[in-house]
Amino acid sequence: MILESVVTTRQEDGSAYIAPLGLHVEGSHLIIAPFRPSHTLENLKREGHAVVNWTTDVRLFAGPVTGRRAWPVIALDTFPGYRLEACHTHAELKVIAIEEDPQRPRFRCEITHEETHSPFRGFVRAQAAVVEAAILVTRLHMLPKEKVESELLYLQIAINKTAGPIELEAWSWIMQRIDTWRNAS
Repeated sequence: MILESVVTTRQEDGSAYIAPLGLHVEGSHLIIAPFRPSHTLENLKREGHAVVNWTTDVRLFAGPVTGRRAWPVIALDTFPGYRLEACHTHAELKVIAIEEDPQRPRFRCEITHEETHSPFRGFVRAQAAVVEAAILVTRLHMLPKEKVESELLYLQIAINKTAGPIELEAWSWIMQRIDTWRNAS
């Protein structure tokens, strides 16, 4: 099972780095497997911890993959890191093992603390569509143009039927990024 989330790690200068990532669930552990090269990978190796944030604000998925990385965070009192201000729940993770890989090292993490900040009332289909489109943006360099276009047509249906202002804003960022990719190909 893969949980779509937003991970915050600490940069070398102490600031927060925000990245949407799918976390693998293996028993009681969460596995973070960032691609090489990435800031998340380097931060995890150096710091040995991360914070996973569960949110329904899909701008936090679309923003980082389209160059929008400045989001409000809250410094944690008992953990060297940050959580997103707009998360329903956050979990503090400690890296307990690293499985090296030339493309995607796997950081096995245990949850050391978890806290709920607001109720989660579920996703609308447009939120799931934005998350899928954000993942698509990270793979534009690997996918055939026809695959990208067919996925977007399908995802657009959920946007048209269920999107509110937040989802429409996130979708517009993704479409701007895709238009740039289309114009470059």
